[in-house]
Amino acid sequence: MSTDSDEHIIIHPRRQKKEKPLPENGLLLVNPSEASECLGRLKQSGGVTRFLFNSGMVIAGDPLFFAAGPAIGAPMAVLTLEKLIALGAKRVILFGWCGAISPTLKVGDILVPAEALSGEGTSRYYCPDAVVRPDLNLSDQVIKVFVDKSISVHRDCVWSTDAVYREDQRMLKKLNLDEGVGAIDMEFSALCAVAKFRKIEFTAVLTVSDELWGDSWRPGFSKQIFIEKKQAALKQLLDHLGCFGEK
Repeated sequence: MSTDSDEHIIIHPRRQKKEKPLPENGLLLVNPSEASECLGRLKQSGGVTRFLFNSGMVIAGDPLFFAAGPAIGAPMAVLTLEKLIALGAKRVILFGWCGAISPTLKVGDILVPAEALSGEGTSRYYCPDAVVRPDLNLSDQVIKVFVDKSISVHRDCVWSTDAVYREDQRMLKKLNLDEGVGAIDMEFSALCAVAKFRKIEFTAVLTVSDELWGDSWRPGFSKQIFIEKKQAALKQLLDHLGCFGEK
């Protein structure tokens, strides 16, 4: 599909008259449990709730930022990001989980992806390129925050899929060996494509929740190391979110 012009597009994301503009910086949380907990804490700290169709949103912080979610899967995540951009978002960080297909990644590792490879069906409507990349400047700012707090960061390629229950061991091994893919998720590549199309800054912070590179699936969702590391990463993002982009 051509993305050269919006001339023939029927429906466009818009800010309605009664909708207030957003702060430029924000966090988009993938998972319902994390989104609910994060938005709840921000609200308890004085944040203001805003309506966001099938998701949730809180405006918080000094300087201001927003947090929104959940947004599972490429289509839903793209719908949410499109609306956030229409409301004024300029810098968005995705916070989610990923499965490791490289033996160099273990449960609890923090990944700020260097590039994305599309295996989902949404990104082709925004960008014809199979490989897309997050914003380098925003990624570097996020990495610096983590490094300053002695949080190790990995920079692998992420492959996004629509079909979690159709992940073939042979296919994943080929993605790792031939394409340099280190991890998989469901949203990242599509959001990179939208960010490129809409010309906003976008990156992601993903915590490795499970390992798929061995002879069998090794889930780590309930492991203490996974819980502690993703919570530490989220805290650093929230502490610095309002300042990203400042010169």
